[in-house]
Amino acid sequence: MKSLLVLMLVGLLSTGAYAQIQEGPLNIIAVFAHPDDADSKMGGTAALMAKIGHNVKFVSITNGDAGHHEEGGGMLAKRRRAEAQEAARQLGIAEYTVLDNHDGELLPELHIRQQVIREIRKWDADVVLGLRPNDYHPDHRYAGVLVQDAAYMVVVPNVTPDTPPLTKNPVFLYMSDGFQKPNPFSHDIVVGIDEVFEQKVRGLDAHDSQMYEWLPWVGGRLDQVPENPVERFQYLLNSYTNRSRVSDEQRASLEKWYGAEKAASFRFVESFEICEYGHQPSEEEIRAIFPMLNDN
Repeated sequence: MKSLLVLMLVGLLSTGAYAQIQEGPLNIIAVFAHPDDADSKMGGTAALMAKIGHNVKFVSITNGDAGHHEEGGGMLAKRRRAEAQEAARQLGIAEYTVLDNHDGELLPELHIRQQVIREIRKWDADVVLGLRPNDYHPDHRYAGVLVQDAAYMVVVPNVTPDTPPLTKNPVFLYMSDGFQKPNPFSHDIVVGIDEVFEQKVRGLDAHDSQMYEWLPWVGGRLDQVPENPVERFQYLLNSYTNRSRVSDEQRASLEKWYGAEKAASFRFVESFEICEYGHQPSEEEIRAIFPMLNDN
């Protein structure tokens, strides 16, 4: 009988069937590779979640100390940590933690997995967001693997025993990407962010070293970046406005969650895919995680 109970418990943990998402404030944590990753992928949704009372935390696994063409090392890491704190203030989220692992050198090693487990446990997470483990950047890929590897271990008491295990397996979601192989992103949940789109861009604006220096340099357009801060922000706002497009797949998901009339009104959206690991949420639980979907 004891063996049967153990098998049943393992089955429940592996499917996440015993966890329940309650209505009300939830603890949301996004874990990614570099300061600014989540800001670009879910900054608008994070701002909306914070406004409705969810406790939102961003965690960058690396310190970003390689992400620049002129600066590097500890001084760049210090600069990017400060940028992350300003981004958190602009988005209205509770915390933005930057771990001290080197940028460009991330591997899915045990001690870093333990760091991720600790962050998820300390936040008592109901929902964990991560990157898919297929991406052009090895840090992004391995950040995705690290979150996946933590998905079951966060409830195992004898793993990383210096932090108490979660009593429930969180919902794990992927933030969006455009990669097609080995499989394209599934737009399971699409959130309209028009009302906070400018706020999202202001969060990105806080990452000065990236938005106005490194990314334009590596993209061959550094000469297009204005010097004046007001003009710079307008440049960034125009850039994100011009390249934002709601795909057919996103529009179909919007209609599912918001209804056709409301869905048709959105110009700016962010998408999420339900990870097969962790608790598998019902439609009601998804609407509790994303109450804005009920606004139709």
